[in-house]
Amino acid sequence: MIFTALFAAAALQAFTVVDSVSHSSDHFTQGLSFDDGKLLETTGRYGKSCLYKYDANVNVTDSLCIEDRYFGEGSQALGNDIFWLTWKSRKVWKIDKRTMRIKGEFTIPTEGWGLTFYKGELLLSDGSDEIFRVRPEDFQIVGSFKVKDGIRPVRNLNELEVVGDKLYANIWRHDSIAVIDLKNSKGNVERYMDLSEVAEKVRAKSLDAEVLNGIAYDGKFLWLTGKLWPIIYKVKLEE
Repeated sequence: MIFTALFAAAALQAFTVVDSVSHSSDHFTQGLSFDDGKLLETTGRYGKSCLYKYDANVNVTDSLCIEDRYFGEGSQALGNDIFWLTWKSRKVWKIDKRTMRIKGEFTIPTEGWGLTFYKGELLLSDGSDEIFRVRPEDFQIVGSFKVKDGIRPVRNLNELEVVGDKLYANIWRHDSIAVIDLKNSKGNVERYMDLSEVAEKVRAKSLDAEVLNGIAYDGKFLWLTGKLWPIIYKVKLEE
């Protein structure tokens, strides 16, 4: 199996797909998360980058699209705001969660890929093996750590989601998710979720479907999807 040849040190995380919901196959998913029990999604591509807000039945209730010259990436709701990364523009939008209007912006010294929140700080990925710790009030980088599997760096870290003291990270170009320890040995990959069988089934039925990307945690289950996937899977983690 290609997966085990690439990643040898960490074990595999067992999981069960328990349900699924439909998802627009036009959405090039970059960020997926829950806020107050409702799903938020940001999408990418020039001219198609939008922020979507869903209701409890996973129907779109509101949206905001940015200018065609920006390529949207990951996002994270925090307090009354939603922070939304852009890819190569190094710009971060600050959006009023209630009105869905842009209320501010920040500049970052790196590309923006994934974004999540852990213990008072935002965690940001830029497609490398490095995770940046960001101060929410002014989006200043206050630190970082490298992600590794044993002694090997794990690169192409993309969409992020925190579950307890674990960071779940999509690995771009691989249908896998790295489970990274944030507490005891920050940066070490403890396990991988191998979603290759799920992804292959999606791509067999939907020829436009691309890589796995999009992780949201509702407090009990992970919700997983991919770029241009027609479905979101609800997944239970096993011990």
